[in-house]
Amino acid sequence: MIVLHTMERAYPWGTLRSTFSSKTKVVLEEKGLAYRVEREKIGDIWKKTPEVLAKNPLGKVPWIDDGDLRVYDSTVINEYLDERYPAPALLPRDPLERARVRALENYGDEIVLSGPLPRIWMPWWSKPEQRNEEDMAQGRETLKQRALPFLEKTLEGRDYLAGEFTLADAPYMAVAMVLQVDGMSLDGFPNFAAYLERLRGRPSYRAIDPRTSLEDSAGRT
Repeated sequence: MIVLHTMERAYPWGTLRSTFSSKTKVVLEEKGLAYRVEREKIGDIWKKTPEVLAKNPLGKVPWIDDGDLRVYDSTVINEYLDERYPAPALLPRDPLERARVRALENYGDEIVLSGPLPRIWMPWWSKPEQRNEEDMAQGRETLKQRALPFLEKTLEGRDYLAGEFTLADAPYMAVAMVLQVDGMSLDGFPNFAAYLERLRGRPSYRAIDPRTSLEDSAGRT
């Protein structure tokens, strides 16, 4: 059984999860693979303690154990899973289409998940009185101005970024999770708003849905 190492914590406003780990959790679900969740101590991950670095030299989640093999970095993990467990395929066979999917996935990682999204998401891991609402608002505005116009245009006439659901959509499952908690308005971005609702409607989303408890999202057999 695959072990997914991640960060997850229950709060009164929902079950919060690492965005990059959620990318991988969704792929495990989409492929119907047996796995269990191993929740790492959040403070140890943030501090990159020697114990964490001994497990994963990147010092961050996610990483997986698949038998004797340890794989880290969500993109590397997801491509490994698609190659090791090819059905259903989440990368096209055509080299040009594969490149397109990889580029769209990288946009999600670099421009969204590593860009303004943490300014929106990380404060939710704190008490309400500790949140910097002004900084959160700036994060939302940057997301709208920097990231969403490209995605809105790309989704014109498409259900998913590359047509069918692929690895390109995995980062945006995490975005759907974040914005479900945050409630950020998507006025002016109807294609993207409909896309997020479509992602939330996939069975795999339940594993990262903020309404799903830790106990009910601990893996699958």
